Amino acid sequence: MSQAEFVVVANRLPVDRVVDADGELSWRRSPGGLVTALEPVMKKEDGAWVGWAGGADLEVEPFEFDGTLLVPVKLSAEEIELYYEGMSNDTFWPLYHDVIAAPRYRRIWWDSYVRVNKRFAAAAAEAAAPGGTVWVQDYQLQLVPKMLREARPDLTIGYFHHIPFPAYGLYSQLPWRKQVLEGLLGADVIGFQRVADAGNFARAVRRLFHYTTKATGITVPLENGTTRNALAKAFPISIDASSYVELAKDPKVQARAAEIRQELGNPRKILLGVDRLDYTKGIRHRLKAFGELLEDGHVGVEDVTLVQVASPSRERVEAYMQLRDEIELAVGRVNGDFDTTGHTAIRYLHNSYPREEMVALFLAADVMLVTALRDGMNLVAKEYVAARIDNRGTLVLSEFAGAADELASAVRINPHDIDGMKDAIMRAIQMPPAEQGKRMRALRKKVLDSDVAKWSESFLTALADARTVKAARVARR
Repeated sequence: MSQAEFVVVANRLPVDRVVDADGELSWRRSPGGLVTALEPVMKKEDGAWVGWAGGADLEVEPFEFDGTLLVPVKLSAEEIELYYEGMSNDTFWPLYHDVIAAPRYRRIWWDSYVRVNKRFAAAAAEAAAPGGTVWVQDYQLQLVPKMLREARPDLTIGYFHHIPFPAYGLYSQLPWRKQVLEGLLGADVIGFQRVADAGNFARAVRRLFHYTTKATGITVPLENGTTRNALAKAFPISIDASSYVELAKDPKVQARAAEIRQELGNPRKILLGVDRLDYTKGIRHRLKAFGELLEDGHVGVEDVTLVQVASPSRERVEAYMQLRDEIELAVGRVNGDFDTTGHTAIRYLHNSYPREEMVALFLAADVMLVTALRDGMNLVAKEYVAARIDNRGTLVLSEFAGAADELASAVRINPHDIDGMKDAIMRAIQMPPAEQGKRMRALRKKVLDSDVAKWSESFLTALADARTVKAARVARR
C-alpha cells in the first residue's frame, strides 16, 4: 500500500456503500461538513483516510476514491455492539453530554474499545509516510493518538474532539479516565469546539497528572527525562456556508419553500426544529414549551405551526428507542388537543432529507429553534443562518450549544427554563422585520467569514507549527 503525507483517521470512511439491483458494490461520497472541509486538503496532499466502511465483517481492500486513498478498517458485529453502540454511544456520549442520560460503564465495552482503537492506530501507522501528519477525529478514537505516537514517533499527530468535554466532577466518574487522557495527550494538537471544553480537559490533566498547563499548551514529560508540548485549544467547527447560499438562490429551492408553506396551510408563522433524534437536543423541552403556548392561547394552530424534523439515530440503543416513544407520544397529545381539520399544530417528520429539501425548509421557516441541552457545536444553527439570504428569520439558540459562543445575535435561551423559552418563542414570532434584519446580518457575517475551510486551515496551521517545533527539537539532538 502506498503511503500518504497526510492521513485522516475517523470512525467512518467519507463514502457510503451502494449496492445496485445486480448486487454490484459501488461507493458515493458521504454528506457532511468534515468530508467537505477536508476534501481540498486530501487532494492537495494525495491524502489517505482510515475508517470503518460500514456494515459488519466487511472485507474491503484499500482503494482510491476521487483522488484519495481510502483504508477500510474491519469491525465485527460484536465490535459494533461493544465498541460503537456500547462504549462510544452508551458510555462516552452521555458522560460527555453532562450525564443527561446515565452512562453505563462495562469492562467488556472498554476492552473492545481498546482493541478497535489499536486496529485504527495500526492502519494509520501503515498508511502514513515518514514524517507525515495524521489527524484523528472524535471520541470513538481517543486512544489512537498515544498508540500512534508509540508506533510512529516520527509523525505529527492532531486530534479533534467534535463533542463537549465535561467538567472534572463528571469526567472523574469514568473508570478509565487516566487512560483516555493519556491517549489524547499523545497528540501534538488537541482541538475542542469551545474554550470551556479545552479548559475542562486541561483541568482534568492537572487533577490527575499534575502536569503544567498554560494557554500555550500542556507540558508532557517523556521517558528520557525531557518534555514536549501538547497544544489544547478551541477550534470551533463550521459549515460549507457558500453551498447553502447557492442552494438558497436556486429558484427550484425557493419554489419548494413556497410549496412547503402552502402544504402547511399557509400559517402566519412557521417554527422549525431540525435534529438527530437524540436526548441531548432538547426536543421534549421544545414540544412542552410550544404545547403550553397553545394551551395558554398565546398562539393558535391557524396562525403558527411547528415543523419538527427528527432524523433517525442509533435506533438499536435502548435510550433512543425510549426517547422516540416519548416524543411521538408528546406530539400525538398536542395534536390531539389542538389540531383542526385544516391545520396541524406539530408536523413531525421522523426522516432524513437531502440538503435541497433542508434549505427549502430553512427558507420557509420564520423561526429556527435550537434548544440543545448540551451540544458540541450544532451546525444546524449555522446552516439556517447561511441559507437566509433574505436577511429574515429569527434564530432561537440554546446557550448550551457551542454555536452560542459565536452567534451572539441569536435570541438566547436556557432550554431548562420552559417559561423563558416560551417568552423567547413569542419574542421571535413577534419580532419586527427591521430587528430580524439587523440580527440576521450580524449572524450571517460571522458564519460566512468563519466557514469550514477556515476551521480546517486554522487547525492544520497549528499542526504545521507543531511539526516545525518537532523538527527543530530533533535537529538539536
